[in-house]
This record gives sequence, C-alpha cells and structure tokens, in this order.
Amino acid sequence: MVKGFVSLVGAGPGDPELLTLKAVRCLAEADVVLFDDLAAGPMLAHARAGAELIAVGKRAGRASPKQGEIDRLLVDHALSGKRVVRLKSGDPGIFGRLEEEMLALKAAGISFEIVPGVSTASAAAAAAGLPLTRRSEARRVQFVTGHDVTGALPADRNMAALADAAATTVVFMPKRTFPALVEALVAAGLSPETPALMAEHVGCPDQRLTRSTVGALAAQLAEGVSDKAALILYGPLMEDL
Repeated sequence: MVKGFVSLVGAGPGDPELLTLKAVRCLAEADVVLFDDLAAGPMLAHARAGAELIAVGKRAGRASPKQGEIDRLLVDHALSGKRVVRLKSGDPGIFGRLEEEMLALKAAGISFEIVPGVSTASAAAAAAGLPLTRRSEARRVQFVTGHDVTGALPADRNMAALADAAATTVVFMPKRTFPALVEALVAAGLSPETPALMAEHVGCPDQRLTRSTVGALAAQLAEGVSDKAALILYGPLMEDL
C-alpha cells in the first residue's frame, strides 16, 4: 500500500495575501484539504479543482468536530494514498493542537511536514501599527491561552510572569475568561490602566481593533461577548505611537 503525505499548514490570520508561497503550493497539490473556520473563504481558492474540501473548524459554543475525529480523517485519507493538507489558522504551532495531529500521523507511520504561518499575534500588532518589542521597555513577548480544556481560566498560571509590566502579553481565546484574568493580574500588581488591544477577526474584512486598558476591557467583556474570534494584547506598547 502506498501511503500519502500530510502537510500541516499555517494559513495565517485570515488575509489570503498573508499565505506563504509554500502554503499556496501545498494547496494546489492537495487531494484533500481539512480546514479550520478561520482558514477558509478566499484561501480555499488556491486548492486545485477537484480537491475534496472538508470543514473541521472548532468554535466555542458550537457543535464542532472532536480532535480525535480530525486525527482519524488525516490518517484515513493519507493511508488511502492521498496528499492531504491540514489548513490551520495562524501558525499551527501556537495553540493549534499541532502536536496531537503529529502524534497521530507518527503512530500510523505517515510522513508529514509542518509549514509555518503568520501568527495572529504578529498580524494583530501590525494591523494596529504597533511593534511587539522595544529594546528598553518591552524586551519579552509571551503567548498564553485564555482557557484550558474545560473552557475555564487555566489554574496553573504564572502570575508573576503575566503581571510583568515590562512584557508584551498576548492572550489567545481570551474573551470569556479575561475579566477573571484581569482580577488576578491586578491582585498580582499589574495596573488596571495597563494599555490593551483587543483584535477581532484579524486579517478579515470585518476586522475590529479596540484600544483600551486591561481594566476597561475586562469590564466591557464582563457585560457580554460576541462570537468573533479574538486575541488580546496588553503591555506598555499597546498604545498609539
């Protein structure tokens, strides 16, 4: 039996112009494309005619494919000899459950490659016209997740790191837990006036950037959240230059 090949591809934040050349080539050569909700739309126009397109996106509060089902689809299609692209939003190695898919492929003896993509964090800062680092003021960038597997704020937080006023912190999937996180941050010494940026649907036509402070943003989100995918950046650089 001739086994296929899997490309685990980062689609970037949503703007098809931010796809890498390698991502475009992988799509053009694929027999099957398994894609996330945020890695769909115009990006799929690069898939070759006749390729099978399978939506496997996971969104909070909606019925979504389980990770085990996605792993099984990757393995089954590759075992049938097909070239498979797993198109993942942002960069696949940043809160994209990349490792679980890699392990499933390794266990099945299937060859694969990882094609990095533009991280949503970088794209959000660029859209706002801001850097993520500054030599004298923000020498460190940290990426954290806003929730654990249960949807709750992770219990094993490093509050000293998260409350570091000299770092740029990027919180992925933050909306529902950000008020609780900010309460803990302020208790750990972070000023509620720390500049913050909420970036929703980065790279998409309905992109929205909200400049605020961690305290004001937490109060806003405590009143209710939309279903737009978002991330929140906070730290000394999240103000207009």
